[in-house]
Amino acid sequence: MQRAVFLDRDGVINHCFVRGGVPHPPQALVEVGIEDGASESLAKLKSAGYLLLVVTNQPDVARGAQTQAIVEAINNQLANELPIDDIAVCYHDNADNCDCRKPKPGMLTSLARKWKVDLHHSFMIGDRSGDIHAGEAAGVRTFLVDRPYSKGDQCRPDFRVQSLSHAADIILTLAHVSPPDGQSKP
Repeated sequence: MQRAVFLDRDGVINHCFVRGGVPHPPQALVEVGIEDGASESLAKLKSAGYLLLVVTNQPDVARGAQTQAIVEAINNQLANELPIDDIAVCYHDNADNCDCRKPKPGMLTSLARKWKVDLHHSFMIGDRSGDIHAGEAAGVRTFLVDRPYSKGDQCRPDFRVQSLSHAADIILTLAHVSPPDGQSKP
């Protein structure tokens, strides 16, 4: 069994765009920007032996506001720039009542089966309450990257952090793994 870090995409790995207090994904490849420290943090987690599995809701496809081709192009760009092992996408909207759309754990449990992941020794990092609920339902420890839109009052993450980098540092400390560069963490 392998350990994994499940990651939300928009607002955790790459920038999202907040309009009217609501986060939105990039609409085109030119809008994709990696969050500060994300590349280095993912590299450290990968070096420590964690699978890096992205789980992302992309309901704008079902709503007709985005194409699946653009979402896949963005995912491919991220996978080419970062040490990501796999990406699961839910293209459904709330009304579809699917098993894969977070806050349901379907994407996490599906990837866990595919990659033979030990969920009890794995983590979910997200920036919204739905990410935390999905992680809890899957049986992983959870990190909420606190953002103004996170709805943190609607969930109980194991950890509240300011960034993916902060979450990675905690995971590496919990696992008693030294960073690859040999520096000790506070």
